[in-house]
Amino acid sequence: MKSRDHIVRLKRFQVEERRRRVQQIEYMIADFNRMATDLDREITTEETRSGITDPSHFAYPTYARAAATRRDNLKRSADELKGQMAEARSNLEAAVDEFKKAESLDGRDKNAERAAAARSEPDFPLSLAGA
Repeated sequence: MKSRDHIVRLKRFQVEERRRRVQQIEYMIADFNRMATDLDREITTEETRSGITDPSHFAYPTYARAAATRRDNLKRSADELKGQMAEARSNLEAAVDEFKKAESLDGRDKNAERAAAARSEPDFPLSLAGA
């Protein structure tokens, strides 16, 4: 019977690739959240420096307004990535299931080959001492 090693290797590669994708999205979300926190800190600093904390005030600092817009965009992007993360995790779970299935089929095939090889071996002793 033909070995399924190539299928197992392919499924393993797919699992590793999907795992990398999940990890990449996690890093991106963490990076966006870190940048949003930094912008929050900068906005607070700018507001205390100017003494105006109301964004609708006519003299609200332009830098703080721009930083708030960037922060909101980063948070929105992080939320969108969380949706992608859920999809990537479900793809990873599916790939892991396919890998386990291919691995078990390969193991079953190898066991069948070993059993067939054992049946084809002669049952008589190899040494003919005392004959």
